[in-house]
Amino acid sequence: MAAGGSNRSRLLLVILLVTSLFLITLDLRGVSFTQNSRSVTQTILAPFQRGVSDLFTPVGNFFSDIKSFGATKNKLKILEEENIKLRKKAIFNKDTAGQLKKLQSVLDLAGRGGYKVVSARVIGKGSSSTFSQTITIDSGSNDGVKKDMTVMGELGLVGVVKSTTATSSIVLLMNDPTFRVGVRIARSQSVGVLLGEGGSNYTLKLLDPSGSIEVGDVLLSLGSDNDRPFIPGLPVGYVKAVKNTTGTLTQEASVRSYSSLGSLGVVSIIVKSYNGGPKDALVPVPTPVPTETIYVTQSPVPEVSPVPTSKAKN
Repeated sequence: MAAGGSNRSRLLLVILLVTSLFLITLDLRGVSFTQNSRSVTQTILAPFQRGVSDLFTPVGNFFSDIKSFGATKNKLKILEEENIKLRKKAIFNKDTAGQLKKLQSVLDLAGRGGYKVVSARVIGKGSSSTFSQTITIDSGSNDGVKKDMTVMGELGLVGVVKSTTATSSIVLLMNDPTFRVGVRIARSQSVGVLLGEGGSNYTLKLLDPSGSIEVGDVLLSLGSDNDRPFIPGLPVGYVKAVKNTTGTLTQEASVRSYSSLGSLGVVSIIVKSYNGGPKDALVPVPTPVPTETIYVTQSPVPEVSPVPTSKAKN
């Protein structure tokens, strides 16, 4: 049955095609009745034309899409590469801006102290062999950096150079448990020793039993012979708590350093100090504590009705 239906459809299509050719031939010969017949034929063949168009149009679009796919893929690849470059540039700009800001602060402090410095970037942290608190910087003996030179940051003391190569140096940070630096209290001029504890806290041991320690006291580096390993007058930290040392000869205090050793990006090595140090010229200005203003609004006094008075009778 299916084969018979298919044959009849083919026969009908052949008859329609032959009829169309016949009518076209008559039209070319000038037979007038073909004008109406042409419209009839077009009406009959229109569904077949639409079917053929619907069948082959997706195929044509498919090959067109394949042809343009390669160009589109190349454009996407180019855009992706440009996007990566822009992201890298943005990250680089932010990093550079951050380093310049820190470097400006370091150089400002060095300038006020009259220090000759060599600036360097931090390129490594920690030591896998000794587990000490150290950083690696990208300046070495070629830049004039030597062992036992003082290293400073944007707010004050950072550490001391322990070893150098031609192009790099290792700095022992001031929070290392083996670190010791002589300090003096700016307010009382009492002298003591600051000890690293491996974190952000330090212990101050006052050498003068009669010396004075108060919370908030600023500590400055005491200095060493020939300014090595420590330059005098460099801000070190401040006293945050005085320990109870009843019955002992040495007074102690808990100290917080000015430098944030965990976020070092740029440091400077002091290669020379002029005029014996800045004395107390680098004492940090304390940040004023904001005062809270309280506004008092007076409440309205309620009106009181007058009390009537009675007149005395004579």
